[in-house]
Amino acid sequence: MNCSLLMGVYKMISVVCWNISRRAEPWRELAEMARQGQADVALLQEAGNPPGDLESLLPYRDEGSWNLHLHDRWCRVVGLSDRVEVEPFRPVLSILKPGPHELVVSGVGTIAAARVTPQGRPPQQAFIAVSMHARWIMPHPTTGSPWSVGASDVSAHRIISDLSTFIGHTDPSRHRILAAGDLNMFFGATGHTMSLPERERTVWSRFEALGLRFIGPQAPHGRQADTYPPDVPADTRNVPTHHSSRQLPVDADRQLDYAFASRGFHERISVRALNRVEEWGSSDHCRLLIEIDTD
Repeated sequence: MNCSLLMGVYKMISVVCWNISRRAEPWRELAEMARQGQADVALLQEAGNPPGDLESLLPYRDEGSWNLHLHDRWCRVVGLSDRVEVEPFRPVLSILKPGPHELVVSGVGTIAAARVTPQGRPPQQAFIAVSMHARWIMPHPTTGSPWSVGASDVSAHRIISDLSTFIGHTDPSRHRILAAGDLNMFFGATGHTMSLPERERTVWSRFEALGLRFIGPQAPHGRQADTYPPDVPADTRNVPTHHSSRQLPVDADRQLDYAFASRGFHERISVRALNRVEEWGSSDHCRLLIEIDTD
């Protein structure tokens, strides 16, 4: 590989966002991506611990603290290569002012964050990487609600509130934040068959109010479904990122995974869904590949 190609490779940081549904095989696929130089950081949702036999193969570095007695499916930010330094923020359940290496969280298993610094770059080129999982929350028993699953916007708003600790200026260009993950929402839905569209739109508006731009993935940055579920407009640009237990990747028709970035910083970032059948991977969610230009 010549010098110009090397420079081209090393000016880009590749981030994989993936809900791995507490499966072992996705860790092996991440290890292979790391071995081939295809991924530097992983934003994981519903992650357990990596298989023990990968310790010598996967350059896994994670200093966060997770209590598996509280929950068995955590968000994680994992360093996969030596091209980045990943400094996780330790999650704490507290209303007190957090320390410089802590993150106050209000929902167990819904958010993880780390400071990511590309090797050889000045500290001001570091960015905050956030993994998000908007878990379904059941209505309180006093409501007498018939909802069998609940609503994901409850967790999403808690995530946004926790993430807000990294917002310290009214000018979004003062921040370098990438937040991605499984929101369990149908972007652009118009009816109530499978969504609470009025409530879910407030999630997108809150991200925008914080200066975090929605960056997709949207078509053409991913395969679109042949048909979509009810209440998703025919002209949607959604790209399916999840299939149910009754489906295969070829049948996937719902997008649940999304990415956001600080306005200004977002111009250096591209995101696409690795959702073609041959690249889907071993989880019920496909991977999002997020590339950041560090120049």
